Amino acid sequence: MSEQPASRPGAPRVFLVVVDDSVEMPVALYYASRRAMRTGGRVALLRVIPQEETHGLASVAALMKEEARQDAEQLMQRMARTVIEVTGSIPAIYILEGSVRDELLGLINDDPTISILVLAAGIGSEGPGPLVTYLASKAVGRLRIPITVVPGSLTREQMDAIS
Repeated sequence: MSEQPASRPGAPRVFLVVVDDSVEMPVALYYASRRAMRTGGRVALLRVIPQEETHGLASVAALMKEEARQDAEQLMQRMARTVIEVTGSIPAIYILEGSVRDELLGLINDDPTISILVLAAGIGSEGPGPLVTYLASKAVGRLRIPITVVPGSLTREQMDAIS
C-alpha cells in the first residue's frame, strides 16, 4: 500500500468529525469548526449507519434501511447548519453504512483531502469512549493523519480561547 500525503500542498485542511449520538460529539464539531474557520480549512462530517441483521422480509429490511438513511440525512443537515454558522462554508458530508471503525479508517485512507480527525473524549467515568480508545491504542499505527482529542467537558468559551 502506498502512502498518501495528509493533504495536497496548498489545499485547505479538512477537519473530519464523526457524528454519533454521544453527548460530547457537539464539542468535537464546534472545535473542528473553529479550527477550520481560523486556519482557512473545511469541515467534513461522517455518519455511519450500522448494518442491521435482518431476519424477516426483504421489504421490511429495505424500509428500515431507508428510515435510517433519512434519519442520518436529517441529523447531518442539523450538524451542517452548526458548521455553516461558525465557518460560513458548507461541510463535506459522508453517510456510510457498516462498522464505524471500518468506515472511518476506510474514508481516511480513501480521501487524501482529509487532514485531521477531531474527536471529543467522553466525560463520564467510563473513559474517553470506545472510538477514542480504539484509535489511540489499536489503530493509531494505521492512520495517515493526526487525531485531535478534545476534552468533552470544554465550554464554547474555552474552545474559542484555544482554537
